[in-house]
Amino acid sequence: MDNKAWAQGVAKKIKEKEIEVIKRSVNKVPYIAKNGVFDDLSETRLGWWTNGFWGGMMWQLYQATKEPIYKEVAENLEKKMDSVLLDSSVMDHDSGFRWLPTAVANYRLFGSKESRNRGMIAASNLAGRYNAKGEYIVAWNSRADWAIIDCMMNLPLLYWAYEESKNPSFLHIAMNHADTAAKVFIRPDGSSRHIVEFDPVTGDCNGSYGGQGMSYGSSWTRGQGWALYGFTLSYMHTKKERYLETAERVADYFISCIPESGLIPVDFYQDPSCDWRDDTAGAIAACGLIELSKVTKNWKKQKYMDAAIRLLKAIDEKGCNYDPNVDELLEKCTAAYNEPDHNFPMIYADYYFIEAIWKLTGDELFIW
Repeated sequence: MDNKAWAQGVAKKIKEKEIEVIKRSVNKVPYIAKNGVFDDLSETRLGWWTNGFWGGMMWQLYQATKEPIYKEVAENLEKKMDSVLLDSSVMDHDSGFRWLPTAVANYRLFGSKESRNRGMIAASNLAGRYNAKGEYIVAWNSRADWAIIDCMMNLPLLYWAYEESKNPSFLHIAMNHADTAAKVFIRPDGSSRHIVEFDPVTGDCNGSYGGQGMSYGSSWTRGQGWALYGFTLSYMHTKKERYLETAERVADYFISCIPESGLIPVDFYQDPSCDWRDDTAGAIAACGLIELSKVTKNWKKQKYMDAAIRLLKAIDEKGCNYDPNVDELLEKCTAAYNEPDHNFPMIYADYYFIEAIWKLTGDELFIW
């Protein structure tokens, strides 16, 4: 079976499952699942950084099936999140994760003026987090001195805002942050730091932290995925070779660390006997590798595509639950190495796996 036929088979299983899942979840904003049932952050944590991925799943499923229920749920979530746009205490650097898969996706599909407005408000808020002295975007409200590698995936909101408004400030901020990230986050071997601390007054880099990885100096795998996909996207939006070169360096490092099983641990430095996994990292990296295979030099294209297929097939065989009576799709994920819980479902794992499969079948709505 060729890879496209395999992906079409996986897509069929996803579509059959998700049409049943959505019937049980129309009013939810899920984050994790317990005992096969999604939780709901609608009333408790509507500003949580992952809440756009449910909308992104709905738009990807709508794009592939044209089932109206997915459009309805996505648009309802987008409207729910208006209260987040008005709450400065929860507006942080994750605006891209929240409004690209919701409002901007809606605008791209249907040209909604209201959706465009939401996207532009979110982009303006993200641009306002820029520290001009250190040339970085502040991650969280509690720490004006911290930036994190995850923000590479939020930059496409600024690239979109530049394309929409022709205001070059959005582009300059995105590129300056990407340049800073390439310089201070990416190590010589292609691995990435998670958190970097700056002096917000002088802009000096003061050091780094292990963050959600195992420890200082280790290699948190989801962060490697954010870097791989994020620098690939920055190249796609700007055509600056330095971002392609950085993406390739991160990709080559990631591929060199893939275990024989094809299943990605929480941290590449963790003991091989530890069974803690983050299939989210594998799915994100697969998305990045597929896009990288489209834009890299000819002799590298097959290398990156083969690695993506290897990651996705491992997740399909050993990490997915296609039972339509169970809400989650991917079951073995981890938010952070040093937190007590491991190998549990998270909504953005489902999102990125679906996005990656859709890239292979041709059903994808490109969100980033």
